[in-house]
Amino acid sequence: MNRPIIEAKELCYTYPDGTAALKDISFRIAQGGSVALVGENGAGKSSLLQHFTGCLLPSAGTLSIKGTMVEGKNLKAVRRAVGMLFQNPDDQLFMPTVFDDVAFGLLNTGTPENELETRVMEALGTVGAAHLRARPPYRLSQGEKRAVAIAGVLAMGPDILVMDEPTSGLDPGSRRRLIRLLKTFGHTKVIATHDMDFALETCERAMVIHRGRISADGPARVIFSDKALLERASLEPPRGYGPTGCP
Repeated sequence: MNRPIIEAKELCYTYPDGTAALKDISFRIAQGGSVALVGENGAGKSSLLQHFTGCLLPSAGTLSIKGTMVEGKNLKAVRRAVGMLFQNPDDQLFMPTVFDDVAFGLLNTGTPENELETRVMEALGTVGAAHLRARPPYRLSQGEKRAVAIAGVLAMGPDILVMDEPTSGLDPGSRRRLIRLLKTFGHTKVIATHDMDFALETCERAMVIHRGRISADGPARVIFSDKALLERASLEPPRGYGPTGCP
């Protein structure tokens, strides 16, 4: 069996105030997999996402990315492999122009000047935002900001994309464009979301987190058709999924 690109074994995390956020979390994600992470507010989704980039480190158990343990000495390697998209794109866009924002990470990792322009414009082209290169981020729509934030992540060449509520604040057109874009990516994707319809359209697998534990893990269509399971986790099924499952 091929080594998974992400693997958690009995992962636990307790905040300094004593709050147990994650309790014995175990899973494996294969290269190219797309996983929706769903659960009510406070279930532990954001705490788990922060482990993928080493912003939080396990209190017990382990998490590995591409076979490398997520621990202090390995954070550079882990962060090269993982691109994180925050819930609010304003948390990632802070430079004078769109080009500068997408180039920021590359400059800080020593990308040669003769490669910089090409990589930035390729990333902007992928998300359909090349025409925005000279615009200041504060003058962008929410959908444009989201696209530029994704470009900034893509420019770094990660193997894994981790996204926190990527449809938050998007209008229907921007949401639809994001769905189409994500379907073109071959990256491994882990997406925390309350948007169950979005999860169903973009992810083949779903993990339900409830009170810090994984209460269900399996094909998204099977998970989202289990009304009793979703009710226990304070979740609503996607549109068209009635009391007896898929229509």
